[in-house]
Amino acid sequence: MSQLLQVVDLCKSYRKQLGLFRQTRVQALDHINFTLSAGQTLAVVGETGSGKSTLAKLLVGIEQPDDGEIRLSGQAVTLSNYRKYNHVIRYMFQDAERALNPSQKVGAMLDDVLRFSTVLDRQQRQQRILQSLQQTGLLDEHINFFPHMFSAGQLQRVALARALILEPKILILDEALTVLDPTVRAQIVNLLLELQQQQGLSYLLISKNLRLVRHISDHCLVLQDGRVVEEGPTEQLLDRPQHPHTRKLMGLS
Repeated sequence: MSQLLQVVDLCKSYRKQLGLFRQTRVQALDHINFTLSAGQTLAVVGETGSGKSTLAKLLVGIEQPDDGEIRLSGQAVTLSNYRKYNHVIRYMFQDAERALNPSQKVGAMLDDVLRFSTVLDRQQRQQRILQSLQQTGLLDEHINFFPHMFSAGQLQRVALARALILEPKILILDEALTVLDPTVRAQIVNLLLELQQQQGLSYLLISKNLRLVRHISDHCLVLQDGRVVEEGPTEQLLDRPQHPHTRKLMGLS
């Protein structure tokens, strides 16, 4: 499988205020390394504060690393050239309702993404919007719906349509299924697996749900305090965890 994403010695720290005149730096990510291949799902697991969401923000350009490198299809991604690659890797937020503009219809929302990131004309954008809705199990008439008119499961499909509309190769799922009830979650998971099979999509799954991780991921990284403490094929790692922190996450210690 070809390597779409390479992360090399990625580091990120933040200033933390200690009283009125003192500051310290907190290391959120400390020399993170991994690769993601076409059609693969990589899971990143860890406790709150382990660095999972910081990693996602760096990968999609919301924040910049202190050190290290992100490569997409072999090319280094920098602040100056990120827009060139922003269609390759897309982000799906945890809370779809909060991530969508409540005063904007779905069609207008999706059209904004296309107008900002493509050179498609109006008719081409309309066709892409309808295609995106259809591939995520929504109807053409949903183009005129506001977010409050959807159920929780439909909102997640809208968020997925927005993430897919630029035809990315990689989708980051940052606890994107956490707020859904089990039945709806199963429907969205099946949709994601179907899209992966049809389009060869790669997923980076950030989740605390180890049952979900086992079900849909091929490889797994375990983060603790910004460091990778264990990694390996998902089933092997979850069946025979070696590191004490992995065992703790699984409730084995």
